[in-house]
Amino acid sequence: MAQAQSGQNYVEPARGSADRAGMMDALRPHAEWVLGAPVEFLVHDLRQAGRTGFAAVTAQRPGGVPIDIRATPGFADGQLDPDFMDGTTLQALYRKSGETWVAVHWAIGATDVWYADVAFCAVWFEVLPEICR
Repeated sequence: MAQAQSGQNYVEPARGSADRAGMMDALRPHAEWVLGAPVEFLVHDLRQAGRTGFAAVTAQRPGGVPIDIRATPGFADGQLDPDFMDGTTLQALYRKSGETWVAVHWAIGATDVWYADVAFCAVWFEVLPEICR
């Protein structure tokens, strides 16, 4: 695992680690249900503190191909509107259950910082220190 930065209680799970793979695998079914399969993630921010985690990623097709939101199941059933969303960005809050990571709360294309809610701080304060001061 990467080292925590000064004053932070979280680490970034290293590429190839079981935790990093588990966190991405926990988010993938949610993304594929709405965006269509297959998806891979470009990771912008990935944090782990014990059995909690946070991710900020962008979903794309394998090889870095952008996803056409208008050609997704989520657009077809009215869940997604590319005019009112931040593309295929995703954020997730995780809990580890046994050896399995679970994406407990997640959003696709959010235009606000939905996880900046004090209600999340009781569980995710270590991975959201800038929010849960």
